[in-house]
Amino acid sequence: MKKNYDVIVTGARCAGSSLAIYLARAGFKVLLVDKATFPSDTLSTNTFFNNTTALLRELGVIEEVLKTNATPVKAIKFQFEETVIEGPIPIVNGEDTSYCIRRTYLDDILLRQAGSLENVKVLQGFRVNELVYNGDLVVGVRGEDRFGVMQEFTASLVVGADGRYSVVRKLVKSEQKITSPSTVAIYFGYFSNIQHDGAAKFEVYKRGENMAILFPTNDNTYVVTVNFPLTNKRLLEDFKSNSEGSLRQLLTDQFPNTTIGARLESATLTEPIRGLHEYENYWYKGMGKGWALVGDALCFKDPAMAQGIHDGIRGAQLLAETLNRNKERLKQWDQIAEEYQQAIEAEFMVRFHMGCELSKNEPISEQQDTVNKLISSHPAVIEKFLGIYNYANEPSDFEEELIKVMGAGAGSND
Repeated sequence: MKKNYDVIVTGARCAGSSLAIYLARAGFKVLLVDKATFPSDTLSTNTFFNNTTALLRELGVIEEVLKTNATPVKAIKFQFEETVIEGPIPIVNGEDTSYCIRRTYLDDILLRQAGSLENVKVLQGFRVNELVYNGDLVVGVRGEDRFGVMQEFTASLVVGADGRYSVVRKLVKSEQKITSPSTVAIYFGYFSNIQHDGAAKFEVYKRGENMAILFPTNDNTYVVTVNFPLTNKRLLEDFKSNSEGSLRQLLTDQFPNTTIGARLESATLTEPIRGLHEYENYWYKGMGKGWALVGDALCFKDPAMAQGIHDGIRGAQLLAETLNRNKERLKQWDQIAEEYQQAIEAEFMVRFHMGCELSKNEPISEQQDTVNKLISSHPAVIEKFLGIYNYANEPSDFEEELIKVMGAGAGSND
């Protein structure tokens, strides 16, 4: 069978478009398809740290991203009950600035960059209905274009970059390796006219079973998010009947030891409140005979970690590197699949488990409160703690620094 393309990528948002760019640069001929047309929005925290800024610069799109009137962010603030852990985001690869970019901007920028490359063909409004097989080997896709015309395309590899409800993942029946249900409901909205907490920063507040997250995004607006237990049925019903009023009330009543309520008083909701609940953290097998998964199609963890965009882009880079190394032996799927699985697990698994723990929504224990107070009083420990989120260091580096400080404190009491 004559192949139309080397790789077909289904899903053209940040993971799929990034993958198309990386593959085209490596000499692969790519078809990039998506059921949506762009620009368009999707459910997202919209947030990424400066390690992802470095990736976007490498992809050649950072200048376009900076034209979207996004607020530059250089600090993070966590408040756990009364304890504040705050500091600058550690520099990574020479980058010191993080952003929260609406997906209507980011995905469209990446898609246009991919489409500008000679080796990439972009097909928007194309819905994949089924995969084409040669025996047990996936060799293409069949679907319907925006005009209702059925079309078939073939390739050496089909990649599902098509999100949490991935059609490719479902059709190939990828094995689910890990699942961990969340116990929280998430509601968020975009608000204008919110003052910064001093300087612009990413803000996360945890009090009891409730969490509030504020991220400054494009056009002088903020993403304002609340998390609360699914077991709070009354509050769930309140959000269904009056989402904006319920969100404002929750932030005012449950976070009195913060400035959130006062900052929201003069703020205006610019779009309807959106919600997400009864979701799960999951991890699937990433590759099989003639197919692969990347981004949310492969793994998804609690949005409060704000890692989704990074995982999509970095995961695309890892997949492209794996395919490029094995360009001359793409039929050896078992070996390539193992290589890809090891790469993505080494990169993402530690933070995936952090997301699973976060989704359990356990109140801060007395012991954890003591540790938080210790972290907040030592700049070196704060730096290591904040550096977990942008891969400036690993959680083990933070734990080592914390143990060092605890040991020094114990020694001073002898």
